[in-house]
Amino acid sequence: MNKVLICLHGSDVTPRFDLTTEVLIAVIGEGGVALDERTLVLPQASTEKLCHMIMTEGVSTVICGGIEDEYYQYLVWKRIQVIDSVIGLCEEALHHYRAGTLQPGQILRDRGRRVE
Repeated sequence: MNKVLICLHGSDVTPRFDLTTEVLIAVIGEGGVALDERTLVLPQASTEKLCHMIMTEGVSTVICGGIEDEYYQYLVWKRIQVIDSVIGLCEEALHHYRAGTLQPGQILRDRGRRVE
């Protein structure tokens, strides 16, 4: 079982880790099956409190947008996988994570732009 935390801004992955005020925590079982999902609203944006929650919740993977190197290094030191610089819908990020195809820097949608 893996516990994954996705930093949210509405239905999107938040563009900056330090501005996170809402998170999705999902428990992923064997074969990528989602066993449980819950959304938590934080009282304020606080990187230190967010890192503390990640540790106390037993999260094994964090999916976020941009993250300062200090916090990235801290989480990696604590043996937490960080998939950063992800842009797009939370639902798409979780889908790609469950499929094993989510990569750092991945853009999951084009925000309505048409390519001609």
